[in-house]
Amino acid sequence: MVVSIDVTKFEHLKASGDLPSPKGVALAIIRLIQQEDSSMGDLARVIKTDPAFVGRLIKAANGLNGYNRRAIASVQEALMVLGLPAVRTLALGFSLLSSYRDGNCKSFDYGRYWTGCLVYALAMQAITQRTRAAAAEETFCLGLLARIGELALATLYPQDYGKVLQQTLEFRDLPLVALEQRAFALNHRELTSAMLADWGLPRIFHAPAYFAEVPEESGYADGSREFVIVHSLHLASFIAEVFLAEEAERPNLMHRLFELGSRLAFDEAAVNDLCDGVVREWRAWGSLLELATLDIPPFSELASRGEAIAASLATEAKARAEKLREEPPPVAGGASLAGDASPLALPAGMVPTMRVLIVDDDASMRALVRKVLETVGHQVLEAADGRSGMEMALEFQPQLMIVDWVMPEMNGLELTRALRQTKIGRGIYILIMTALDDDDRLIEAFENGVDDFMNKPISPRVLAARLRAGQRVIRLQQELDRDREEIRRFAAELAVSNRRLQEVALTDSLTGFPNRRYAIERMQQEWSVSSRTRRLLSAMVIDVDQFKTYNDSHGHDVGDAVLRQVAASIKGALRAQDIVARTGGDEFLVICPDTGLDAALACAERVRFAVESAPLVQTGQTLVTSVSIGVATRDTVMTDPDALIKRADQALYLAKNKGRNCIMTAQSLRPGPIVPPR
Repeated sequence: MVVSIDVTKFEHLKASGDLPSPKGVALAIIRLIQQEDSSMGDLARVIKTDPAFVGRLIKAANGLNGYNRRAIASVQEALMVLGLPAVRTLALGFSLLSSYRDGNCKSFDYGRYWTGCLVYALAMQAITQRTRAAAAEETFCLGLLARIGELALATLYPQDYGKVLQQTLEFRDLPLVALEQRAFALNHRELTSAMLADWGLPRIFHAPAYFAEVPEESGYADGSREFVIVHSLHLASFIAEVFLAEEAERPNLMHRLFELGSRLAFDEAAVNDLCDGVVREWRAWGSLLELATLDIPPFSELASRGEAIAASLATEAKARAEKLREEPPPVAGGASLAGDASPLALPAGMVPTMRVLIVDDDASMRALVRKVLETVGHQVLEAADGRSGMEMALEFQPQLMIVDWVMPEMNGLELTRALRQTKIGRGIYILIMTALDDDDRLIEAFENGVDDFMNKPISPRVLAARLRAGQRVIRLQQELDRDREEIRRFAAELAVSNRRLQEVALTDSLTGFPNRRYAIERMQQEWSVSSRTRRLLSAMVIDVDQFKTYNDSHGHDVGDAVLRQVAASIKGALRAQDIVARTGGDEFLVICPDTGLDAALACAERVRFAVESAPLVQTGQTLVTSVSIGVATRDTVMTDPDALIKRADQALYLAKNKGRNCIMTAQSLRPGPIVPPR
């Protein structure tokens, strides 16, 4: 699904120079990353000029490094863990935070905004570490910038946006985006999506960021990657809302929090654990970024308080019902509810209460039906016409609706048709009341989605029978929903297990690098991307010189140590976009996307020099290692990925024949070996 702001409109906003943008060291980092020949060392030197960003970068890397692993303490290690795209976006986000802590929009709470964005980012990271829908370091950045459109409007139009924020207090029935659209002919959702695209965040984030507040409008297929991302954003946003809510209000929000978590197959325990982890990270990050944080108790405690509040309300409702039983109201024809108490009693095992919405323009009829329902403890709401009934049904989500056929503006049949077109409305049991005794009209009602009907005037005994029939259907639907939830949870757990097994199957246990199978699959993917986009693609084949000698002279344990040492040197010298794999005993393959032959040769020389400069000290001996490297780039003669690898193999053979510890290419663009300076 493509969502975009009018290009001309956005270009005008950019041309004004007032849109939030990176400054200082962050701008230098972003520009350096855009250069093809930049190295990790160059980037580290720029980053080290900003001590504040160094601390934030290392903190972000340790947050992704997982538990029970050695803490990351250097900029170089942090760069390797995060990768260049995430570093670029982190620099952007932290620069905006530093530069826009305050502003001219008096009604915009800048401190609350950035604190909420921090929770949003940490929650997205925690959620993604469970769903694996995207890289956690990228979704941390996405969460940090997911509301950037609000800051942009406050920056572009400080006075007018302040008025819009005041209007949200006066017109509570109008969403903020509607007021923004009316004032500026654009809103923060579309502006956020456009800015994320302009800053180069992954394309898959652009539309989900637009639909984050209203994921049900996105139309994504259930379980798709986009579906998971947009619902993750919605859940993360609500977690931020819970964090910033008043202390007394938090327990009341827990039911909604668990409901949103269930859409991602998280049970209550998983949601509580996730949020408790975010609280811990929030406090640490808040101190680092000088943002205010709040004391929040364990989420299991908040959930218990929420359950206690709900139980208290249920007790009050039950007391009201008991009072009604003691003083039964009169009904039509002089009858009383006391005489009909038995037919309303629920059989054993039946759903004890239901959420029921009565929609009727006749107030006396609503009162009659309400008292019948509340007598047996049902939770009841009323609507006086079809339009308000539609709004309340979507918000209240009743299990059963009792609807009058004949009403002004929107009659019962029109209301039923409208509800059946929504996801929420399709699951509601609808009973229609009518004074019409015409078979053709009743057939029309059933064809339009009505589940049952009841003739007027209403008889409490007939209503009790209709309710029992409806409850049986609702109970079966609830059991089906529980079964579906169990299947979804099982599928989610199975997917995680499968991903872990696949990761093991594609990883070399000695070096931690991907193995040959992964390398071949990834090369095919990069070849396809290169074919589609006409981008450059290069490859290197690396071979450890005289490796058999290490095994024969010192044993296989020393040989393994040599391979680990060489692998570490290779990894440290490569760029973030390069993909390295161990394809054989002492052979490695490096895939270099968006890289021409000259840049690949320069990168290969850094690798060769890094290996030579890192001798291995083993059992009192210093073993100097070296590698030979063959380099090739895709050209018009090559028909498939194997041809590219074969050309790099040919170059490796030439390097071996030239005396080893050098790099070679078999292509005419750069003849002869590159011999390092001594």
